[in-house]
Amino acid sequence: MSLEEYKGVYVFAQQIDNHITEITYELMGKAIELAKDLNTEVVAVLCGSDIKNKVFHLKEHGADKVILIDDPELKEYRTEPYAHALSEVINKFKPDVFLIGATAIGRDLAPRVCARVHTGLTADCTSLEIGDFPLNPIPGKEDQQKHNQLLMTRPAFGGNTIATIACPDFRPQMATVRPGVMKRSPKEVGRECEVVEFNPGFTPDNKYVDILDIIKSVQSSVDIQKAKILVAGGRGVGSAENFKILQDLADALGGEIACSRAVVDNGWLSKDHQVGQTGKTVRPLVYFAIGISGAIQHTAGMEESEIIIAINKDESAPIFDVADYGIVGDLNKIVPLLTEGIKARKEENAEED
Repeated sequence: MSLEEYKGVYVFAQQIDNHITEITYELMGKAIELAKDLNTEVVAVLCGSDIKNKVFHLKEHGADKVILIDDPELKEYRTEPYAHALSEVINKFKPDVFLIGATAIGRDLAPRVCARVHTGLTADCTSLEIGDFPLNPIPGKEDQQKHNQLLMTRPAFGGNTIATIACPDFRPQMATVRPGVMKRSPKEVGRECEVVEFNPGFTPDNKYVDILDIIKSVQSSVDIQKAKILVAGGRGVGSAENFKILQDLADALGGEIACSRAVVDNGWLSKDHQVGQTGKTVRPLVYFAIGISGAIQHTAGMEESEIIIAINKDESAPIFDVADYGIVGDLNKIVPLLTEGIKARKEENAEED
């Protein structure tokens, strides 16, 4: 394998029902940064059926080139045709870096693609950057240190440590990235880019799944990843009933309720509300961590919040290490006082208006 042949930072532009998903724009934001460090181009790979009219979204969000694979076999996501499509893209265009969202689709697709093209895959990444590998040169072997490598960071050993992984000898360097971790790429209306229509040819075989019917259930669930303000509770809240005071605070602020894994394990809230390594990664403007100790498994999912406010009776709780503001005390007394104060201030502002 001649590594010099592989160039460009590629992004799998995931779409569902011909709507490009949010994770795509998050990956585009990171791809722009990586491509700048590597002095190369950003390429989006869009797969689907009758989706040519969606290319402009990728143009406006930073793609220098869009590889469009438009075929009826790709109308709904199925493992075999999608894996074949991306594998052939890699074999023909030879990307240096290939990023895929760590969604249900991405987690199914990425390992199959990397196995076909004989490269490595770092799953569920929370950080990506360009650097040297090994991170610290081996004494006497400094000349063997490789530069411009994709350094992929992810939680390891159940979240008890953070591992930085590289793939120095094979290409592309592939990673799946957790939704909500990277910053969305900015939109630039009227931006132009090259569009390459590519079709690898599809030969259905016994590995192709036939979709007989698609049944969509409508559920009233909260998307905490879109919330600007989150009021999160942990085991220290004490009970499901005590979450009422957190809900009151969230309502006063116009925010949403979230929680740690312990709360979900106890059955106090559903998993849709869980923040952390095994939950969702969030970056709201304000994050209240109430009765949350601050284990690394939880902080990995919220440490990028703009402002973190911690309330805990244990002054040595690790959550205070990542918090911008901390209050030591009984949450049952502090939270209602905060809620009352916010409501009073809102009433004052309403009267002034």
